[in-house]
Amino acid sequence: MLLQEYLSDTHEFASPEQWGVVQSSIPQQWIEQALQMSGVATLRKRRLPMEQALWLVLGVALLRDRSIVNVAEVLELALPGRGDDGGISSSALSQARQRLGSEPLQWLFRHTAAHWAHQEAGRHRWQGLSLYALDGVVWRTPDTTENRQHFGCQRNHAEHQSPFPLVRMACLVDARVRLLVDASLDAYDTSEYTLAERLWPQLPADSLVIVDKGFYSAGLLWPLQHRQGRQWLIPARAGLKGDVVHTHGPGDVSLCMKVSPQARKKDPELPLTWEVRAITRELDGKPKTLFTSLADATRYKADEVFALYHERWEIELAYGEMKADMLRQAMTLRSQHPQGVQQELWATLLMYNLIRLEITRIADQAKVEPCRISFITALRYIVDEWLWSSGSRTPGAIPAKLKAMRQNIRRYVLPPRRSHRRYPREVRMTKTHYPIKKNAAQA
Repeated sequence: MLLQEYLSDTHEFASPEQWGVVQSSIPQQWIEQALQMSGVATLRKRRLPMEQALWLVLGVALLRDRSIVNVAEVLELALPGRGDDGGISSSALSQARQRLGSEPLQWLFRHTAAHWAHQEAGRHRWQGLSLYALDGVVWRTPDTTENRQHFGCQRNHAEHQSPFPLVRMACLVDARVRLLVDASLDAYDTSEYTLAERLWPQLPADSLVIVDKGFYSAGLLWPLQHRQGRQWLIPARAGLKGDVVHTHGPGDVSLCMKVSPQARKKDPELPLTWEVRAITRELDGKPKTLFTSLADATRYKADEVFALYHERWEIELAYGEMKADMLRQAMTLRSQHPQGVQQELWATLLMYNLIRLEITRIADQAKVEPCRISFITALRYIVDEWLWSSGSRTPGAIPAKLKAMRQNIRRYVLPPRRSHRRYPREVRMTKTHYPIKKNAAQA
């Protein structure tokens, strides 16, 4: 029902009724295409076909606090007429996940994100530009030999390894709706610059991407502006200096910045210098400078551009929603093998987008901005709707139930955001003084 509402204008659906509302909403041809393009589709009927294995992985991403066997029971994935009780063993479910792999989930996430995110970004423009944010995030995996060898881990100056293997990921997010546009993941040692470059082609024309100061690099930003024609906004690093070539107003100048020899060695087409616009304003009693490619000071007012940077934090909130709410504060992923880790991550991203997409519909009904809708309440609504419709229900009762749920969730509109922090950034407890336990894989 949920996905069908967004896609029914251009797609027809074949929906097994016993799978419930959310399952029957994803276009059947998209599921088949994902399996075929990734090479895991099979003509032989298995105990758990690949199509149902894909739903199982999505269910595990949404029903985080349940075992894989319980998720299969909730989704009624057991095939009728097979065995005495019609159930599926835990080993069969694990084997189905392994045969499925991560490619179908990756394809399905990117295919749906391409249809949703840019459309919503176009609805919430700033000065004719679609707003995006990009930043990196790290996921912690179980400490197994396979995960540690494939993803690697953090090391300090003494060559001590982190207790858990880590996956590095960069995401491109619609800054106004928090819909994921695309993501790139790799081993922990992979540079965030490399991940960001993989995501640049997803930025449409007439767009502005807001990034953290750690991404400041002529080799990364100059090609984005001059080869792809996209705009960017970034805080200035401490100590960066340039020659003033033009003054637009108080605290608003154009600077000529040098390109480092290291950057030009990697990309010989980079110029010796490049021009950026620097906007400086006082924030919390201290001067703060932003660099941007928005050179037209008449069209893009300095105060408006400076106030725009706070929307970069929307991607941090998105990461928090995935880790704290969807993963139920579980700091470590579930999968013991690299292929399963990637599969789990792509499924989590896809289900996150589904929740945020439903939030946009609720926000339209409530006539508020999408970020004013409580994510945790929407998550519970999706889960309740999935569980409620997973059993045998009268099809005619489902729309009424959904309507009642949406009307009820409108009561959970968040208050407007505070403009200033009420409390300082402090913690009550420091790190534990107990020694770190190491298992065989880490040793």
